[in-house]
Amino acid sequence: MKVVVVIQARMGSSRLPGKVLKKLCGKTVLGHLVERVKQCKAVDEIIVATTTKEYDSKIMDESFNYGVKVFRGSEDDVLSRYYYAALETNAEVVVRITSDCPLFDPHLLEEAIEIYKKSIYDVVRLGVDGGFPRGFDMEIFHFKLLEEAYQNAEESYQREHVTPYLYDNHSNILSIKSNEDLSMYRVTLDTIEDFQVINAIYQELYRGQHDFYFQDIIKFLKLHPEIRAINANIEQKSRSC
Repeated sequence: MKVVVVIQARMGSSRLPGKVLKKLCGKTVLGHLVERVKQCKAVDEIIVATTTKEYDSKIMDESFNYGVKVFRGSEDDVLSRYYYAALETNAEVVVRITSDCPLFDPHLLEEAIEIYKKSIYDVVRLGVDGGFPRGFDMEIFHFKLLEEAYQNAEESYQREHVTPYLYDNHSNILSIKSNEDLSMYRVTLDTIEDFQVINAIYQELYRGQHDFYFQDIIKFLKLHPEIRAINANIEQKSRSC
């Protein structure tokens, strides 16, 4: 089965506009994310799904800089944008990742894909409901389910957030569980406080290559409660990038 990671990205964040092109140690947030996803051997292709807005041409250019395809579609109907991006790559298994996760762990992704391939679950997901920090999130499902959602989703929230239709209509879903509840940690990028935390992690652990992963990041945050405290009170917004 061809496994395609679809990364949804746009410049128009309400809290932190242009966040995916902010620089961390000389490279953009999007660039770091793509480099980390490329380390996952179970992934066959990556495509960035952005909008047709003129300002999102910058995302297209940056994606090309890192050698990945781009699909441009609706800003508001993210489900349709996602569907056509997956269709363009002939995806059989779709991995949904948002572009605000520059500390994403390719090893967790590889484990999740292996679980999905060996299971009978409609959706395999990893996120805060399984005890993981916000910022390592992923959802894995077959293209046929994405097509079903695209063809049948009628509610605005189902089209804006890609996967709600699947959760509304399918119960055979696995949420991967962390060995320890780490859901209080936050390494996603939605606010300037989030950026300060992520930047501190990069300044400490990044030395020109991506050789630090989930456990390294958690260890750093445990050793530096003052860093964790910077964004501890940020309330997560629903994602529709």
